[in-house]
Amino acid sequence: MDFFETIMFPFKWLVSVIMVGFHEGLSTIGLPEASGWTWTLSIIGLVLVIRAALIPVFVKQIKAQRGMQLLQPDLKKLQDKYKGKTDQLSRQAMAQEQMAMYKKHGTNPFSACLPMLIQMPFFFALFQVLSGISTARDQGKSIGAMSHEQVMQFDDSTIFGAPLSATLLHNPEGNATAVWILSIVMILAMTASQFITQKQIMAKNMSEEAMASPFMRQQKMMLYILPVVFGVGGINFPIGVLIYWTTTNLWTMAQQFFVIRRMPTPGSPAAKALAERRAAKGLPPLAILGGKKADAEAEAAAAAAVIEAKGQRIQPQRKNRKKK
Repeated sequence: MDFFETIMFPFKWLVSVIMVGFHEGLSTIGLPEASGWTWTLSIIGLVLVIRAALIPVFVKQIKAQRGMQLLQPDLKKLQDKYKGKTDQLSRQAMAQEQMAMYKKHGTNPFSACLPMLIQMPFFFALFQVLSGISTARDQGKSIGAMSHEQVMQFDDSTIFGAPLSATLLHNPEGNATAVWILSIVMILAMTASQFITQKQIMAKNMSEEAMASPFMRQQKMMLYILPVVFGVGGINFPIGVLIYWTTTNLWTMAQQFFVIRRMPTPGSPAAKALAERRAAKGLPPLAILGGKKADAEAEAAAAAAVIEAKGQRIQPQRKNRKKK
């Protein structure tokens, strides 16, 4: 077992345990054990468990994304302030002021993509489990919590005539036409849901300042790059993995719709729509949608960082002491 397999072992075991748990539960209530639909529902159950467990992380991601959007105008001012200054003290002062902004807004560039990073080990684990089904069957082995009998059931299981372990480019025993059609449909669904989710954020949940910032240019790049990455990578994904990733994208899209509608970013079109809905119902406006408190705190933190940076520049006084 190499280093990567050692790291992935607990994730593979956990993924297989959840799938087997759902499979046995569904079999107990009457679904056929060897049916591809039973295993498909087991994969969907795996998604539901993982995404439900990630809800607290997702809440932090929403706050981080909102903070990143709110601080864009101040970040632009900071970049203009230090434009052309390449000396070490200026770079250090700029970094300190930038970190103070991140701290006060409760965000940083890393936290905005944390849920996706956390999901990646489970995605690779499921990819390894499903990719190794045929090999494990031929060698008479089990995979994680899946017994050899369950490995054979999964390898034989199909939906619409396509084996769950087959890929668009590798289908040794199944119906090639069914695999091609189902794979292409799943890849299109996976990339479309990814694109719609990202487009929804940009169109409804970004303020005018954020739309004009460098952060927006990064978001525009991600809007087109991520669907291309998933689309190209999807031709090598087993159908079971395509089901997993499409389901998790649909979860993200629904979750994002709920958050944008109920907790939009201040100054965004979604925030204005929420204010109009509350006004139509005779409800008072939400103070949090103004974002003024957060801005004031960020400005105070930036000012404190400037004072601290200036205090460090006074250190050359030691030269006067040497002259005495």
